[in-house]
Amino acid sequence: MSGHSKWANIKRQKAVVDAKKGAVYAKMSREIIVAAKLGGGDPNGNFRLRQAIDRAKAEGVPNDNIQRAIEKGAGAGGQDNLEELTYEGYGPGGVAIMARCATDNRNRTAGDLRSYFSKYGGNMGETGCVGWMFKERAEISIERTPSLNEDDLLLAAVDAGADDIDTSDEESVTVICQAHGVEAVRDALAKAGYQVTAADVTMAPMSTVAITELDQAKQLLRLLEALENQDDVQHVYANFDMDTKLLQACMP
Repeated sequence: MSGHSKWANIKRQKAVVDAKKGAVYAKMSREIIVAAKLGGGDPNGNFRLRQAIDRAKAEGVPNDNIQRAIEKGAGAGGQDNLEELTYEGYGPGGVAIMARCATDNRNRTAGDLRSYFSKYGGNMGETGCVGWMFKERAEISIERTPSLNEDDLLLAAVDAGADDIDTSDEESVTVICQAHGVEAVRDALAKAGYQVTAADVTMAPMSTVAITELDQAKQLLRLLEALENQDDVQHVYANFDMDTKLLQACMP
C-alpha cells in the first residue's frame, strides 16, 4: 500500500481534523454540488453523489445542508458556477501530486496551490505532467475482525468481480476493483457478511517514490496537508512510499 494510503489511514484513525466545522461543511457541500451537477440529483442513480453524501454524513454535515447542496447541484437551488479542475505538480523528493478541486474561482485556487507547492519545496506543473502516473480504480475497505480469513476474502472478492486485495494494513483489508464495478463488489461483500467501512473511487499511483529522510518526509506531509485544507480542494493523490515508523514520526 502506498505511503499516501497509510497516511490517510493514520489520519482517519487518529481523527486528525485541522479545519473548522464550517470549512468541512463547505468542502463536503461543494463535493455534493459537483456530483449532482455531473450525474443528477438522485443518489440511487448516481454513485458518486451517494459517496459524497456518505462522506458528508460521516463528517456530521446536517441533512438540511446536504439536501440544499443536492438541489443546488441539480439546478433547483439557483445557478451554480462551480467547476471541477485538477492541478498537478511535484513535491519534495520528486513525489507526483494531483489535487482535484471544485472551485468558482480558478485563479484563486491556482494561486493558493502554487504558493503551497513553492512554500514546501515542490513545484506546480502543467496539466498532464503527472496524471499519466496514476490510474483510476476503486478501493473497498473491509474491517479486520478476529474471524476474517484473507484467503476466503480474496475468493469472495474475485468472485464478485474484484481484481485483488491489499493486506498490508493492520486495521483493514483493501479490496481493489474497477471503478465501474465498485457497487456490485461492495454489495456482494456486504451480503457475504464482511464489514465494509468505505468504498471509494480513487487515483492509484502506478509506481511510487521512496521517502526515507525525516526532514523531507515532514516537508512533504506539510505540503499535502496544506493542499487538503484548502477550501476548494476535494481530493489529493500522491505517489510516495514511506515506512510506517517514519510516517508516524511526522504526525502530531
